[in-house]
Amino acid sequence: MTRQLALDLPVTEACGREDFLVAASNAAAVAALDDWRTWPAGKLVLIGPDGSGKTHLARIWAAAAGAAVLPAQALPAADLPALAATGAVAVEDADRLPPDGSAERPLLHLHNLLAQTGGSLLVTARTPPRDWPVALPDLASRMQATVSVRLEPPDDALLAAVLVKQFADRQITVAPEVISHAVARMERSLAAARRLAADLDALALAEGRAVTRGLVTRLLTESDRDSTDKPLDGAPQPKA
Repeated sequence: MTRQLALDLPVTEACGREDFLVAASNAAAVAALDDWRTWPAGKLVLIGPDGSGKTHLARIWAAAAGAAVLPAQALPAADLPALAATGAVAVEDADRLPPDGSAERPLLHLHNLLAQTGGSLLVTARTPPRDWPVALPDLASRMQATVSVRLEPPDDALLAAVLVKQFADRQITVAPEVISHAVARMERSLAAARRLAADLDALALAEGRAVTRGLVTRLLTESDRDSTDKPLDGAPQPKA
């Protein structure tokens, strides 16, 4: 660990194309986005759980395609003709459309504008379009007809690489055996790897020590205990 002062320093995470870690679990998605000019009907749905790299990939694609990027929740207030005029748009979190349906017609309109002008549309979501809470039939049919690519769960190599990158973003050097120790015991997701690196950084700084196997074990054990001790929804709370 190279930092000595326990300061509340901002962490700058690199998000360029060269910073995206390619592995077996995401190689198909990376290839599909790299080959964006050949998407059928100029559109693609990128599917993956929270923290799987969807946002990073969307921004890589946006930089390559000169695309505008916006969350699906922002569609009701968006200038759709101006967005379509860019020739390429990425709409994030389309499975989280506002429950009042206010974003459905704007998304359909944007889809049609881009289709009419030969533009490109990238849509990200946690689940396939058939599972989205969409009430507008035309939007549902167009999204379900869109080719999709999925980010698969990460393997050990990718989790290890993400941990190393997260620590490097925090200017911390961690021994390879500590990384292997963490990967063997942690939750199997990229989001968990990011959380673990952040939590280990904070704990190591607070205690003025390096990130070690023992610190990893302690943090993960405490996290498991907290999760186990948390009462289920609707369960009676213990009396003080």
